[in-house]
Amino acid sequence: MDTKIQVEIYGQPYQIKAGADPDYIKGIARYVDMKMREVGSALSSVDSLKIAVLAALNITDEYFQSKQTSQDVDREIERRAAKLNEILDTI
Repeated sequence: MDTKIQVEIYGQPYQIKAGADPDYIKGIARYVDMKMREVGSALSSVDSLKIAVLAALNITDEYFQSKQTSQDVDREIERRAAKLNEILDTI
């Protein structure tokens, strides 16, 4: 069941309709707000669209780096599991 959740991002109110936990949605909104404020404080521009796009790029970069790290860990686990299987096969 979708719930309407009121959040504020970069001074603008948004009503989000979501089936997820309201606290989860509010946490995501706080994170986006924080990222936009970080970008906004580093720029002299007050163009909120530009700030939103740059914040989205930063968030996407974090996501891709996290995804890459996760894939690297998965490959290392597979490598070690294969090595352990080889050891077990020789025993």
